[in-house]
Amino acid sequence: MSRKIFADLPAPGSQPTESGATPRRQAMRPLMAALENEAQETGRRSPVGALGQSLGEMSERTKRAEEIERRLSAGQTIVELDVADVEPSFVPDRMQVDDEAFGNFVQSIKAEGQQVPILVRPHPEKANKYQIAFGHRRWRAAKALERPIKAVVRSLTDQELVIAQGQENNERQDLSYIEKALFARRLDRQFSRDVITSALAVYSSDLSNMLSVANRVPDDLIESVGPAHSVGRRSWMALANLLTSKLNVAKARKLAAEASFGKLASKERFEALFKGLSEKSPSHGDATAVSHAGREVGRIAETKQRVTLTVDRKVSPEFASFVLNELPRLFELHQKQQGQ
Repeated sequence: MSRKIFADLPAPGSQPTESGATPRRQAMRPLMAALENEAQETGRRSPVGALGQSLGEMSERTKRAEEIERRLSAGQTIVELDVADVEPSFVPDRMQVDDEAFGNFVQSIKAEGQQVPILVRPHPEKANKYQIAFGHRRWRAAKALERPIKAVVRSLTDQELVIAQGQENNERQDLSYIEKALFARRLDRQFSRDVITSALAVYSSDLSNMLSVANRVPDDLIESVGPAHSVGRRSWMALANLLTSKLNVAKARKLAAEASFGKLASKERFEALFKGLSEKSPSHGDATAVSHAGREVGRIAETKQRVTLTVDRKVSPEFASFVLNELPRLFELHQKQQGQ
C-alpha cells in the first residue's frame, strides 16, 4: 500500500466526478491496484493449496508488507497519538492471544522502537479519537509498553478502511485461517461479497468456504482452540463437518473443558479436538430390553450413528403394534420438551 496515495484523498463531502466516482474513490484505485499486484505476485510465487511456507518465504512477505507501508507514509506527516485515544477497527480481524510470539514482538518494539506507523482515521462517532485501519499489533505493543503510537491519520470511509485492513493483513499473512474466516463473517454482515473478496484477496469460492466454517463451528469452540496458526482450510472444513452432529458438539465442548486441553498450544488444541471427534466410538453391541417385571420385550442395538429397537412380533405382536402407533406421539412430546 502506498501511503502517498492517501495524501491525495480529499476531505469528506467531495462531489462525484463526471465518471460517477468521487475523487476519494479515484485516489483509492492506485492503492487497490498496488495491493492486488502484490497479492497476485505472491500467488504466482506460492503453490496453490500449499500446506505451509518456509520461514524465508514468510520473511519475504513481511518485508514486502513493510515496504508497502513505507510507501504509504512517504511524504506524510507522522504524528504520535496517545494509545488511549486510539481504538481498534469496528470489524475485529484477529483473536487476541498474548503468546510467546507477541511477547517477542513487544520486546522488539521496546528495543528498536516503532519503525512503521499505523494507519488510523478520525473516529466517526467520537471527537478527538481515532480508529485503526491497520497496525493493531503495534498498537497493542505500544499499550503494553505505555508509550505513544506513531500513526498516519487519513479520512477513510468504512469500505476503504476494511479493504485496507484486510489487504494489509493478507499480505503479512499473520492472520490464521480461522481468524480470516471470522473476519469474513463479520464483514458479511454489512458489506457486499465484492468488498469482502477485495479485502481478503480471495475468490468467491474461498470466501464461501470461510463463511461455511465460521458459521458451522460454534464460537465458543473457536475461542477455546484459538488462532491455530498453520491449521488451514482443509483441516477446519473437516472439523466443521464433524460438528454437524449435536452429539459431537457436546463431546467437543466436554473435551475443551478439560484442564489438560487449556495447557496445550493453540494448534495442539485443534489437533486434540479433531482427534477426539474422529475416533470411532465402540459399538455397545446388542442389549436386551426388559420390562420392570423382567420380561424381555425386545433387543437394542446401539452404535454412534443410530439406535435400533427390534421387537419380535411372534413373541409380542401387540407390543410391536403399540410401539408403531405411539412413535409419532412420542416424537411430538419430545419436540415440545425441546421447545421446538
